[in-house]
Amino acid sequence: MIAQSAPVQHDRGLLTGFAIPAPKNPHMALSSHLEAVLNGMFLVVLGLLSPHIDLPNAWRFTAVVLIAYSAYANWLAALLAAAWGAGRKLAPTVAADHEASPANKGLVSFLLAYLSLSIVVGLGIVIVGL
Repeated sequence: MIAQSAPVQHDRGLLTGFAIPAPKNPHMALSSHLEAVLNGMFLVVLGLLSPHIDLPNAWRFTAVVLIAYSAYANWLAALLAAAWGAGRKLAPTVAADHEASPANKGLVSFLLAYLSLSIVVGLGIVIVGL
């Protein structure tokens, strides 16, 4: 499952690269582009590593869901932050002086906070299975 989602994530990153000049904050759009491309490559590496991970199916599925969620949420959070001018709280150097509505800032912060938690837990499961 993780190997199938990797090319999709990578392609989203490449397509996001075309939109870098368009949003309110192009620097955050560049971050979104780079996050998607790098996370796509990370998913490829995990897909290649998966035959060597010795975990019960339920734990393997949980790790895949958490890691795939974090990859897609990372891309989406940065893309939404670029479009809305949000992300100043968690990425102040990239967000610069852009301001967004409280609801938009809250959604971006939520995505960034929970993707961080999910990648740590997902990779912790993978490390246990190695």
